[in-house]
Amino acid sequence: MELRTLRAFVEVVRQGGFSQAARTVFATQSTVSKAVKQLEDELGLVLLDRLGHRSTLTAAGEIVYRRAVAMLAERDDLIAELQELRGLRRGVLRLGLPPIGSATLFAPAFAAFRSRYPGVEIRLQEHGSKRLEELVLAGELELAASLLPAAETLDWAEVRREPVDALLATDHALAGRAAIGLRELAAEPFVLFESGFALNPIILQACARAGFTPTVAARSSQVDFMLALVAAGLGVGFLPRMIVAERRPAGLRAVPLTDAGTDWDMAIVWRRGGFLSHAAKAWLALVGADAGGASTPAQNG
Repeated sequence: MELRTLRAFVEVVRQGGFSQAARTVFATQSTVSKAVKQLEDELGLVLLDRLGHRSTLTAAGEIVYRRAVAMLAERDDLIAELQELRGLRRGVLRLGLPPIGSATLFAPAFAAFRSRYPGVEIRLQEHGSKRLEELVLAGELELAASLLPAAETLDWAEVRREPVDALLATDHALAGRAAIGLRELAAEPFVLFESGFALNPIILQACARAGFTPTVAARSSQVDFMLALVAAGLGVGFLPRMIVAERRPAGLRAVPLTDAGTDWDMAIVWRRGGFLSHAAKAWLALVGADAGGASTPAQNG
């Protein structure tokens, strides 16, 4: 006897018919009908007296209905207790997020997590990727969002990969280009983020491969201020394409880079071989992380 067939039978009685029950259990009417028939065949008794579109309980049906309601209630209680044990109704998730990209990638997931698991406290820290990885390795954070490649002592699950675009003031001589290589920007001053932001090494290493070291005109930890500096003509900036598309900054033109190895590859990281709580696994599932590290969430705890 399966709980699935008991659920179908109970809903037929509760809803007053097979079609109404089918909508309740998200199945077809024929599936519900077959489930009830399977239950009757298994018990060797008729449970419902079918009169046209109406069905009434037989004496045997009344007994089965009463017992089935109790069994399903016990099943729901069991799941509720296990959820408490797994920490999805209580507990703490120590999470780190970077300033760049979090509004787009993680704000909806953050809100959904709080809605689904209101008893789980999220202790959030915001830093650049380098600092977040240090906090994960120190055990102060359980999970953090960071750009790949991650440190060898971390496992990771990919969330999003985006190309990085060069940002130029609309009146810049190169703003009309369909695409551009970093070598063509070698004479331009760069506007970069503060040290500790993992986007910087992506750009600087690509410049080194192109054979030059850029002049840095300014650094900022604020995306909006960096965009304003570029729009004012101070230099060239760089951002992942999805963030440019979301903000649609006035006075700027985004030009795709042709250089290889300049993708912005965001992942969730945790200590290699470290235990992942059920709350952490729920967060990974919610953000749709694609496990690519040395282990997957299911293997940790």
